[in-house]
Parts: sequence; structure tokens; C-alpha cells
Amino acid sequence: MVDRYDNLLVTGTFSKSRSMAGARLGFGIGNAALIADLNTVKYSVNPYNVNRITAAAGVAALCDNGYYMENCKKIAKTREYVTEELRKLGFEVIDSKTNFVFARSDKIEGEELYRRLKEKGVLIRHFSLPRIKEYNRITIGTEEQMELFLQKTKSVLKEYVQ
Repeated sequence: MVDRYDNLLVTGTFSKSRSMAGARLGFGIGNAALIADLNTVKYSVNPYNVNRITAAAGVAALCDNGYYMENCKKIAKTREYVTEELRKLGFEVIDSKTNFVFARSDKIEGEELYRRLKEKGVLIRHFSLPRIKEYNRITIGTEEQMELFLQKTKSVLKEYVQ
């Protein structure tokens, strides 16, 4: 569709589906004039260039699509499991198609859950913005990591509710 629409820019990142978050690698596809304008802005403001190692890793990731598609399936399966288990514990979990879930509980405040899990060595993200302060962002890790997260969450709830 980029050939039909001069103002369409399709972007992607290697962060999640390619497991390359630390590489800060992404791409943009658009018509030649749009890309030229973006390059003008890039080189006049703050040029973050991609180094050779990152570029090579990105190419390698594109060449092994099967591995990454299988990885995405694992993440989706684990996400659905974690969502189901959190709901069994009484959490409200917002439906997700990403590598994380956004969840809240009536049993414990979001910041309190974050703090207590952190004390037990489990890191989740908490934001104190008024609209979302009761929620936590839980990144989907391996099955083993998520089992540990669920175990520690059950432990926190048991300790907190008593």
C-alpha cells in the first residue's frame, strides 16, 4: 500500500517478535520522497545510526523467520495461560495480543503488588498515573519465569489478605 499512498509509513521493530529489545532496531517502509524527508530530519536533529553488529543481527533475525514465529507462538500460549491463571486469582486482565498483560486486583493495590513482588525478586512494571495506578504491566517471559511469577503472586496475596 505504500505505493498507493504517499503519506503512508509502515514501521516495525525487532524488539518483541525478534527478541532484540536491547538492540533498538526497527525499520520504516514508505515511498521514496517520504523516506528522504525522514532522513533529512534524522541527519539534522539527532542521528542514531545502526552499528554493524546490530545490522548483522537484524539480517540474521530476518533470515530465520521460522524460529521467531515459533517464539511468538510460545509467547502467545504463555500469555493466555498467565491471563487465565490471574483471572482465577480474581485479577481483571485486559485482553492482549502483545508480549505483556495489564492486570489489576481488588485484593491489593497495584503499587503494593509491585513492591511486594520486587521484594521477592520478581519484577513487574507499575505506573502511578491516576488512570492506571491500580494496574501493573506484566511482561510474558518463559514458562518457568511465569510460573515463578504466579507462585510469588499467590504468596503475596495470601500474606496481604490475611
